[in-house]
Amino acid sequence: MNHSFFNKNVLTLQDPAAECRQIANNIKHDVLQRLHRSGAVIGISGGIDSSVTAALTVKALGADRVLGILMPEQDSSPDSARLAHELAAQLGIETLTEDITGALQGFRCYERRDEAVRSLFPDYDPASWKMKIGLKETGLLSNLPQMFYLTVIEPNGKEHQKRLPAPAYRQIVAASNFKQRSRMAILYYHAEANHYAAIGTPNKHEVQQGFFVKNGDGGADVMPIAHLYKTQVYQLARTLEIPAEIIERTPTSDTYTAEQTQEEFFFQLPFDRLDLYWYAFENHCSPEEVGRIMGNAPDEINRIYQGFDRKIKTTEYLRMAPLIHQ
Repeated sequence: MNHSFFNKNVLTLQDPAAECRQIANNIKHDVLQRLHRSGAVIGISGGIDSSVTAALTVKALGADRVLGILMPEQDSSPDSARLAHELAAQLGIETLTEDITGALQGFRCYERRDEAVRSLFPDYDPASWKMKIGLKETGLLSNLPQMFYLTVIEPNGKEHQKRLPAPAYRQIVAASNFKQRSRMAILYYHAEANHYAAIGTPNKHEVQQGFFVKNGDGGADVMPIAHLYKTQVYQLARTLEIPAEIIERTPTSDTYTAEQTQEEFFFQLPFDRLDLYWYAFENHCSPEEVGRIMGNAPDEINRIYQGFDRKIKTTEYLRMAPLIHQ
């Protein structure tokens, strides 16, 4: 591989406006011609991905054919709704708010999650304590095994952390996934009631590394930005004049009661570096060349590649269609 094949500007879009037009054309064709629907519904959360996707959908179909759905629950940050309304006002789209807290209580989402938390911290009080799960801060560059930890925070701010045994981890994740699956159900209700298509918002990393819930936020009719790296999503955001506070907001899963970034929970690297490493991995770039440009030793790049490969393999079933035998 020669030096020009991989560099720190390799993912910079030369014409972001042209990319916006192409994606908008794709959305219009997919919704109107392939799916034969008259408009689109999209969940908006004040995050960068949903904001860019909403703006592109409006560009494709017009504001009068796009319905934005806010789906908060008791653990959601108030900033999410505030920024979603700000975006909707700028785009000129109609919005509806569907609070899914009651549905989640009916599914015993919080009860099941808190039961698993108390198996490690018996004194945990969900009314006043906060919690989150995440990977230990070793990062993809480490040669240590990846392990999830549970963090609980007392009202006085004191933190406690323990490694999550597999049964407790699975129970917390399974319970939390009710949130994404409930939102998908709400989106499809409004999609079907309006003869609209459901628009998904995952970016390239979320789809290919498995950072989504099967039949939850992974359920959609069209995923317009699933080919874009996160840094490219930000490039489009600036072109589309997404509100500055949304662009500057740290990406978060907004799933647990304690503040948590997507980097902390899953990706383990800042997006500007993650994108470049992923590009190098996809294009089989030499670890020696990548390491020289990124400032890493070749064995560190190899560990990153191995981590990517492991995530692809362990999340493959998320991307699979139902298995049908003739």
